Amino acid sequence: MRLRFLWLALLLAVGRLAAAQSARDTTILIKTMAGLQFSEKRLVLRPNTRLTLIVENDDDMAHNLVVTKPNSRARVVEFALGMGETGPARQFVPTLSDVLAHTRLLSPGDSDTLSLTLPDEGDFSYVCTYPGHGSIMYGMLYVTNAPRRLPPIERDPNLPQTTAHTGHAHAAGPPAVHPYALRLPAVYRTFMPDASPAAIAVGLPGLSGGPQQSYCWDATTCQLRYAWAGGFVDNTEQWDGKGQRLTKLVGDLFFRDSTTQTPWYVDGKPAQVRFGGYTLLDRYPEFTYTANGVTIRELTKPQAGQRGLVRRFTIGPTRQALRFRLGDTANQYKASAGRIERGWLIIPPTVRSVTVSSVVLPTAQLP
Repeated sequence: MRLRFLWLALLLAVGRLAAAQSARDTTILIKTMAGLQFSEKRLVLRPNTRLTLIVENDDDMAHNLVVTKPNSRARVVEFALGMGETGPARQFVPTLSDVLAHTRLLSPGDSDTLSLTLPDEGDFSYVCTYPGHGSIMYGMLYVTNAPRRLPPIERDPNLPQTTAHTGHAHAAGPPAVHPYALRLPAVYRTFMPDASPAAIAVGLPGLSGGPQQSYCWDATTCQLRYAWAGGFVDNTEQWDGKGQRLTKLVGDLFFRDSTTQTPWYVDGKPAQVRFGGYTLLDRYPEFTYTANGVTIRELTKPQAGQRGLVRRFTIGPTRQALRFRLGDTANQYKASAGRIERGWLIIPPTVRSVTVSSVVLPTAQLP
């Protein structure tokens, strides 16, 4: 009888432990959204909660989600930026002990799941480490037994949508225009003037004594919208608000394509384009997209010693000639293949690679 009683007591104890663990298990859905944001800005858990995160990419560009140790988000982001050509194969997740868990790199419409248990209290971060995203695309994971002690979410200094970053910057002197030391080439996903929300800002180094140059590439229409010389971007106002203010350009425009259609034409009509992401080659982004099903890779570098760009297009197999709009006529263009006619580059179907060089004319006036 006594053994039976002990057996029943053991079963009840195991049941209570299982129920307690079940109460500590939680599953949360986080979506990536336009404007470099996660749908959930802050998560609050008790210690030893087994967390399952389902991450869905509802944006038009690739993202991941990386959970980091306390006070290590900026370091993880910086190491991710330095991964270069190895980044895509490693999901842009650096091999650091600061990384606690991560999803794979998610294409638009894709999803992934991660699970982890944090036994101790602490202020953990989750961040997208895709190049150019981690400066404003992050949230906080608080593990605490006293959740009521946390500040209101709108006044949480650890979240990107608060004004705390700007206030601290002014207290220490002029506000920083970048969240970490700028290293060129650099890629920022941010809201750019005269471009769609899918615009990407790229800062280029000055070569052979030439000026620092930058350009805005629009992933919606797969086109270089404009380029400027003299600096990169000023993101000061991005840290004040929700990251949706237009980024300021530093320098003067020397190239513009003011149209809102793709520069690629087939049979006299704008091609149907679809953006496929980019990879980093020596930190320079090479954009991949399709135009009427033809795969195109586009890599842009600065001219050495002067204002202008060198753009290399690698083109997949096609049976049709492609027409590429060069943009404004304030620049002098040369092409390594095909022929230039009245502001258009005509590319025969046999051409698999073409380099277009542009130099700003001394008396150039942008329209």
